[in-house]
Amino acid sequence: MPRATRALILVEGHRVIGLRYVQAAQSLGYHPITLSADPARYDYLAAESVETIRVDTDNLDALIHECSRLRATYDIAGITGFAGDDESIYATVGKLCLHFDLPGPNPASIEQCCDKFTQRQLLAEAGIPIPAYRLAANAAEVEISAAEIGLPVILKPVIGSGSIGVRLCSTVDELAEHTTYLLGGKHIWRSSPRILVEEYANGPHYIAQIMGNEVVAIAAADYGPPPHFVFHSGTQPASLTDDEHERIADVSLSCLRILGLGWGPTNVELRWTKLGPVVIEVN
Repeated sequence: MPRATRALILVEGHRVIGLRYVQAAQSLGYHPITLSADPARYDYLAAESVETIRVDTDNLDALIHECSRLRATYDIAGITGFAGDDESIYATVGKLCLHFDLPGPNPASIEQCCDKFTQRQLLAEAGIPIPAYRLAANAAEVEISAAEIGLPVILKPVIGSGSIGVRLCSTVDELAEHTTYLLGGKHIWRSSPRILVEEYANGPHYIAQIMGNEVVAIAAADYGPPPHFVFHSGTQPASLTDDEHERIADVSLSCLRILGLGWGPTNVELRWTKLGPVVIEVN
């Protein structure tokens, strides 16, 4: 009996790097199959004749059904995916991998990491240096939290990715303006509105790039002008002393252990302050 074609399942696509994933899978001898709620969003799927299945990617049962159907034809080697405006798809991929006994991340660890408030609670309880923070659900709580921490502060949605809805607020007026933006209907929430009010950790921004439990590189990140945090460029490797590199690597790997991560790629964002490395976020 001929061996079934080995397939790599891609949950959703990506307008910038999606084609590279497809090409990489093909170069390794895998047949890429994309599951997407709206395949037309990704031009390369049709242009490259990539096998594509339309399915509600927010529906885990629907995804399991499609993957089960594909398993009758293909040998599924792995499942991965691309995050959109929120990172819940990574947890979905973890659940699919767990269901089909494939290597993948722990979905429970991914879910608690994607909740920025929960992530900070876990890191703070373990003694990891992080900015002061508060959780707010309305304008009054935002105002009180900012007064307790002291301006400037950063406001960010508890759930989200790509710096969407994240802003530095240096004055009371800026604080009120961005609170109104987040809670006034302009920001799209996928769950109940929850805002993280966070101390602004000032200093050079670094990103520890980790694969599994190994720090592959540490990059210096450059962002556009405040008050927003739009990634502009990166320098790799960052210009660090051996001691600075070791301290950033050590705290980054500690974050992974605390959060139950350690499978696949992870980015740990930090600022180097007068107190040393301060962890901003783990993704």
